[in-house]
Amino acid sequence: MRSGMTRISIFVIVFAQIFAIAASKIAIEELYHNERNNLIQLRDSLSSTVNLHSNWTGPPCHNDQSRWFGITCSNSHVVGIDLEGIQLTGSLLTTAFQNMAYLTTLSLSNNALHGYLPSLKGLDSLQVVSFSRNRFSGSIPLDFVALPNLSRLELQDNLLNGSIPPFDQQTLTEFNVSYNFIEGQIPRTLALQRLPSSSFDHNLELCGGPMAKSCAMALPGTNVPPSERKGSAPTHSTSRSSPSSTKVLGPRGVALIAVGASMVSFMAIFGFLCYYKRYYKQAEGKGDYSGEASIEFIEKASKGSESTAEPERAGRLEFFNKERQVFDLDDLLKSSAEVLGKGKIGTTYKVTLESGVVVVVKRPKNINGVSKKEFVQQMQLLGSLRHENLVEIIAFYYSKNENLIVYEHVPGESLFQLLHDNRGEGRVPLNWATRLSIVKGIARGLAHLHQCLPSLKVPHANLKSSNVLILHNNHHPKYQPKLTDFGFQALLLSPNQSLKLAIGKSPEFTQGRKLTHKTDVYCFGLMLLEVVTGQVPCDNEVDLPEWVSLVIRNDWSTDILDLEIVAEKDRHGDMLRLTEIALECAALEPERRPNMSEVVKKIEEIKVPNGEGKI
Repeated sequence: MRSGMTRISIFVIVFAQIFAIAASKIAIEELYHNERNNLIQLRDSLSSTVNLHSNWTGPPCHNDQSRWFGITCSNSHVVGIDLEGIQLTGSLLTTAFQNMAYLTTLSLSNNALHGYLPSLKGLDSLQVVSFSRNRFSGSIPLDFVALPNLSRLELQDNLLNGSIPPFDQQTLTEFNVSYNFIEGQIPRTLALQRLPSSSFDHNLELCGGPMAKSCAMALPGTNVPPSERKGSAPTHSTSRSSPSSTKVLGPRGVALIAVGASMVSFMAIFGFLCYYKRYYKQAEGKGDYSGEASIEFIEKASKGSESTAEPERAGRLEFFNKERQVFDLDDLLKSSAEVLGKGKIGTTYKVTLESGVVVVVKRPKNINGVSKKEFVQQMQLLGSLRHENLVEIIAFYYSKNENLIVYEHVPGESLFQLLHDNRGEGRVPLNWATRLSIVKGIARGLAHLHQCLPSLKVPHANLKSSNVLILHNNHHPKYQPKLTDFGFQALLLSPNQSLKLAIGKSPEFTQGRKLTHKTDVYCFGLMLLEVVTGQVPCDNEVDLPEWVSLVIRNDWSTDILDLEIVAEKDRHGDMLRLTEIALECAALEPERRPNMSEVVKKIEEIKVPNGEGKI
């Protein structure tokens, strides 16, 4: 009888193991399949300068190789996602990376993503996570704390708020949450306390730890012991077991436990898959987050910068036109600010005041070392400029900790958006007449800058299509370009900071040569080529001026034209003439480039067809 029961027990145990292995294999195969599904959904929810729709097709991994842009594979699994700096726009689903169990590196930095940060729950292989230089808002997900192998976390230059979770991974060596709206006390964990203050800078309500600002009192919830963290296993008692708990189980007990274990395994796996599908559908139905931020940082900056040396300056806006002085700093503080963009030299907000007046506020960074005298002089120089193709500077604010610049609001899109956004069905093409009209306005605006600012080495220094705003609405049906973000190079203290500007792509900058007005001309030439070809002049293996020159030399001249204008065959001559001017402006040697007054004359000779697009 005993041997019979033993055979039954062994059979049940073997059956349970086989059943559990089979169930696990089914679950794992579904996760493998869902790696691709996650990436496809990521592709379809975002847009970028890289055509992921044509590149991300077929299987993402073939053995250890991937032909998908930005994807790295190992053992037929996705282990790396690197989509840094390709101007991704859109928001991420909470479950965007839920099935990437083998992922070790995730980098989406230097883009224009908004909404909440995604969940990384269960991605135990993750070592490097970078969401920096985007527009993410909300708080840092608590499940980031549970990543056991996390070594680098980069969240700087976003719109994050809330408090810092208690990161305490021994592996964590690089951590950055600077330039956000995070508040409260830095948790007193070993991992965070050993970091430099630069990891937390420019969060005005953050205190404690490496920060110079001390906390008035310990904030509740900032020092949660590991055993009490959300998602942590409870601490079990280690008290001695009672004698009754040490009984040896018989064969029947073993059989029952084996069957029970197999059923628990099955139910756990089944429950996980059901939960996943239900949770995923719920997350998929959620809308995008608006990406708004409070303008309160201005009030906090003014309070933090008050000093006995100059109390009369605290909280004061300096206006260039007294007739426009219809609001003050307090009015700004009462308003909400929608983030328009986070560029390499600062964050830009659209502010609607209670009076209905709309202005744009720029919060520049990397110029805190500039003296008050230098900043005020530069603002007075730029604020005196008046031209129909320049964005007007209305006012500025100076303190030791914050510098603010208030611009007129230009309703419309940037030239970059008009050229490159929504390239697909339903897009209204930007025709040749409109492009030529816009180019003429840009040339006039830049020439005016050069004429009025002869003392500046490079008057604009950051000329690119995203810094050309196009005034276009029902009240203003024509396309009027306005240059913005000009004049900042004089406020940057080191060449490394200037590298972030458009002039950083010029040959003279990369060769360490003298920068002049002709450096602006080079940037203008790149922009002209962008308008004609529809190509983005970005940091890749193909040099846009070199490619255009090569095509023209081989008599494939019309091959360079953007598909949206190539059909206008009667205007090909004008398009190629503008291309020639662009190549002259983008010459490698500055002395071979024309000055802007000459460029304006050459472009004005190209007539806008039938007066269309005329400004």
